[in-house]
Amino acid sequence: MRNHHAELSPLLDWYLSKDSKEFYYLVRSEVPAGLVERAARFLYLNGVSWNHLWRENSKTGAMNVPWGDRKFKGIDSETMKVIGKVLARADIVATDFREILKGAKKGDFVYLDPPYLPIYSRPDVEKEPTAKFNKYTAKTFEMADLVDLAEICAALTKQGVRWVMSNRDTASVRDLFPDAEIIHFTTHRSLAAQSRREVEAHQSPEAIIVGRV
Repeated sequence: MRNHHAELSPLLDWYLSKDSKEFYYLVRSEVPAGLVERAARFLYLNGVSWNHLWRENSKTGAMNVPWGDRKFKGIDSETMKVIGKVLARADIVATDFREILKGAKKGDFVYLDPPYLPIYSRPDVEKEPTAKFNKYTAKTFEMADLVDLAEICAALTKQGVRWVMSNRDTASVRDLFPDAEIIHFTTHRSLAAQSRREVEAHQSPEAIIVGRV
């Protein structure tokens, strides 16, 4: 959207004209080679998938989210230009959090949204965790990663770096961030893999964790 608006826009219009359940699964099964073509595919799949989710197979890395039973809305040219202007002021980097946070310095503000670790809502009867929000890519986010992140956050605070994190409100999370302010709230989550299946309403305990500088 920032650098290839002219090439991206007609591709999204093409996806809009072809949109259907069958087309979604066809697009999901194929990965184009070109940079702009991959971007258009990502925007289409993410716009139509269940819960607008992007998740990959742990073995092959293929996108595996089912169709979300919704129409692709596309992105009009004017909106794309506005987004492109905003992105013109940003550097976009895909790297491990341990690497990118090495560059944080006093006076910076950091927002963190790590994957949530799996939990059991009813451990006495559940064989599998109620919620698995750590398996979006082939590399899962585990407790060891959260421990590393907590240690980094403590170091950021000492450096004078302000940070805020969103996470699940659990005992382990509170133990790992004892010196931070933790704001508790709940949010509604529907636990299902398909939009037309019956879903279980669940009030998920959430936390906004604020580093105290």
